[in-house]
Amino acid sequence: MLDSIISLLPHSLRLILSRLPSNVQASVEEIRVRESRPLEISYDDRYAFLDAQGQMVKKEAEAYKPTHQDCISLLEQLTNHSLYTYEEELRRGYITIVGGHRVGLAGRTILEQGRVKQIRDVSSFNIRIARDIEGVGKAIVPFLYDPLVQNIHHTLIISSPQQGKTTLVRDLARLVSRGDWGVIGSAQTGRKVGIVDERSELAACVKGVPKFDMGPRTDILDGCPKAEGMMMMIRSLSPEVLVVDEIGRPEDAIAIHEALHAGIRVMATAHGSDYEDVRLRPVLKLLMEEGVFNRYVILDRRKGEQAPFRVLDRAGRPLVSQTRR
Repeated sequence: MLDSIISLLPHSLRLILSRLPSNVQASVEEIRVRESRPLEISYDDRYAFLDAQGQMVKKEAEAYKPTHQDCISLLEQLTNHSLYTYEEELRRGYITIVGGHRVGLAGRTILEQGRVKQIRDVSSFNIRIARDIEGVGKAIVPFLYDPLVQNIHHTLIISSPQQGKTTLVRDLARLVSRGDWGVIGSAQTGRKVGIVDERSELAACVKGVPKFDMGPRTDILDGCPKAEGMMMMIRSLSPEVLVVDEIGRPEDAIAIHEALHAGIRVMATAHGSDYEDVRLRPVLKLLMEEGVFNRYVILDRRKGEQAPFRVLDRAGRPLVSQTRR
């Protein structure tokens, strides 16, 4: 996956990253490019600075420090030399590029009526590498299966950033679409899955066509706001399961209720360290108190490709817990 990122980097950074050992290249999770500050990567739950020869170093004084021109060239590459067409993404502080990779941005903000209109003079980039790992949901999906309706329970997946929740929900959507429930006597057919992929991370669509395998019975609204996209799906595509990433706004809750009233199962993700942490967020707290979700999947600190997980019932009681061997 790093190959698709390296091709978008300025020559100086491309040369450095390409010199990394193959095992490190395969495990890179983030590339941090900060103007006049050390070039940094995270990999295998570790961090390292990189020098001009692509060697991993501990001292920041030894690290390569991207120049102003490096940052200008990187932004031009990420936006296909057309900042205007990425105006909305720049306002929100990130760009999603081909392959589902997400690039967080920081710099000087331009305000309009007290709200961020755009980020100018971008001086920090956080390139997060998207990976499609098939099978990570197989140990979890049996606990989400509802035999009464032969479909998935309403499910909320909770984890801190970089613990694999997007990778997991992608695989769960694929399994549901295929009907791969992992339960003896379960329905053998898949369900119609509708994915609202606001940040283009789940399916990595290019011109509306997913580059990740999302299953045979899956429809995707790419780059569409979650709440609006859920309503569009309900009205026009008759999904049996709706999948959305990173809920938490009042309009998300309204759309989820509409899905429930329409008999559609919902699988969503949210940022949080655990069940109690998520209950502190007003919108999610209300959904939880209403008993909207019958299952909660908590991803704990990852060690390797997959995070240890816990599955809880509607009341937050544990159904299963799996630690990393």
